[in-house]
Amino acid sequence: MHTIRVKDELVIESAARPGITLAAVAVVQFMVSLDLSVVNVGLPQIAAGLGFSAVSLTWVIHAYALTFGGLLLLGGKAADRYGRKRVLLFGLGLFGLASLVGGFAQEPGHLVAARAAQGIGAAALAPAALALLTATFPTGRARIRAFGIWSAMNAAGAALGVLIGGLLTEYASWRWVMFVNVPMAAGALALAWRGVAAGPPPARGGRPDVLGAVLATAGMTLLVFGVVRSEQYSWTSPVTVTTLAVAAALLIAFIHVERTTAREPLIRLGLFANRSVAGANAYNLLAGAALSSAFYFMSLYLQRVLGTGPALTGLMFLPFALGVVAGSVLAVKLGYRLAPRTLLVSGGLLSATGFAWFGLISPGGTFATDVLGPAIIASVGFGLSLGPLVSIATTGVAPHEAGAASGLLNSSRQIGASLGLAALGTAAHHRTGQVVTPETLNDGYALALTLGAALLVAAVLIAYSILRRTGQLSRVDQTEDRDSLAVRD
Repeated sequence: MHTIRVKDELVIESAARPGITLAAVAVVQFMVSLDLSVVNVGLPQIAAGLGFSAVSLTWVIHAYALTFGGLLLLGGKAADRYGRKRVLLFGLGLFGLASLVGGFAQEPGHLVAARAAQGIGAAALAPAALALLTATFPTGRARIRAFGIWSAMNAAGAALGVLIGGLLTEYASWRWVMFVNVPMAAGALALAWRGVAAGPPPARGGRPDVLGAVLATAGMTLLVFGVVRSEQYSWTSPVTVTTLAVAAALLIAFIHVERTTAREPLIRLGLFANRSVAGANAYNLLAGAALSSAFYFMSLYLQRVLGTGPALTGLMFLPFALGVVAGSVLAVKLGYRLAPRTLLVSGGLLSATGFAWFGLISPGGTFATDVLGPAIIASVGFGLSLGPLVSIATTGVAPHEAGAASGLLNSSRQIGASLGLAALGTAAHHRTGQVVTPETLNDGYALALTLGAALLVAAVLIAYSILRRTGQLSRVDQTEDRDSLAVRD
């Protein structure tokens, strides 16, 4: 047991059953990570089963990414104010229920609404679970081991998501890519209900900025909607111009609310004056846009162009997912020798090279020649940059704002994924044209993946320029952290 001082009173927070807390958090992280990839392989079958068009199909991804990314900061604030266990239980219940409803969807709108509800649940449970893990394992070897398990479950969810999605889609039904979350959510809910300590009374500071969260999510949704609809309405049409203008107005209103609200803002705008925070989130936004395109377009290429079945497609994605894990391990080994910015630039260049190679796909290609090589290069690059990105994003941030900085980083990845997929999906659709054949589809996918390489090059330029002054400082900080860790253990 340990004690926490709240308003000059000692409140005892039970540390009983830390193993059950770790198990619950591990299941939560596996489930959230799995859901980001398990749906991709089933997209062609989802489109055929519910009647999605080629462009509207992207909303199966957008609905989740936008609500998840747009509400993550509010979820973190709610966990601090109303209690982490309470918010975790709410998020798990909503996530599981939305997954169940989505599995029974009969129309495209039903599934999109269920995916949006999943995103709301994930935005509540993800920050609450991580905060619980931090509080349960505050120091020492137990903390290192706990976060090692958390990281492993994060990687395992991504690695197994494509495989599980392919197997379920081919041998059961695409509906099981939604149903698979239900037993995991129920198991985590039972573990959290019985084994997670309630903790100290939640902080009762300023009220969370719900209006800001609504404005940000609505603005981003309309922005994505306007970009996606540009394939039907030209960029200069009244429909597109009006949609994008309203989106811009909502986002400007969000910034105004964050600056003037009497409530506790979702994010203090002064954080962006920190070069590390601004640069890392800009990099993350672009990398998230590119990564989402890799899973989406390569899944469609393998199935619609090469004619690969869903289960085999899932197996073919494993090298990509495992490459991310390998890159992450390599980043740890190099972390004390190289500055984080160096790893960020190197990882970005590797990923850009892999995407440029992806852009050479052909209708008569094979997995060995068109997919495996670029997948390994791109994925190792992504893995190499993940850890340093988190390190840089919190450099120079006050301790009481570290959580907000971490939430902002998660949000920028999800929002980047949605915006990137909208823009690249529209570009691919325009290149494909009205006549849909394996050859025209290949041309569209190749263009989108090449544009993904351009996004990664832009991310590298940001890391090299904006983060130029922060890289060496972060390297020194890492060395100090290593020395202090050695002393503590």
